[in-house]
Amino acid sequence: MNYSILIYETAADFAARTDPDPKQREAYWAAWPVYANALREAGVFVGGAGLQRPETATTLRFRDGQRLVQDGPYADTKEQLGGFFIIDVPDLDTALAWAARVPRAPGRSFEVRPNLVPPGAAP
Repeated sequence: MNYSILIYETAADFAARTDPDPKQREAYWAAWPVYANALREAGVFVGGAGLQRPETATTLRFRDGQRLVQDGPYADTKEQLGGFFIIDVPDLDTALAWAARVPRAPGRSFEVRPNLVPPGAAP
C-alpha cells in the first residue's frame, strides 16, 4: 500500500535551505539524500519532492462559481508543508518506521497518511 510522508517545516528550515553561509546550507541538505537513498535501496520509494518556500504558493478557491486566486499560502501557521515522500510498504507500522527516519530538526513535524485508492483501481 502507498503511504505519503508529509514533512512540515518551520521558517528556519526554509531559510536554512538557501542560507548564505555554506555550512548552514550544507547542514540542512546533508541528511536528505541519505534518507532518499535508503528508501530507494529498500525498494519502497515511489516518489516525492521538496517544495519551494510557502511564499511561492498560489491558492485556488471557488466562491459562487468564481475562481479566486491568492498568492502565498492560505494558512498562516508556524509550519508549512515542505515536501513529501510516497512509499510502498505493507502496513502503517512500516510507514511509521520509515517516517521516524526522516531527518529531524526542532519544530519539524511529520504526517503519515495512506494514499487513497480510487474506486475500481487495483490496490
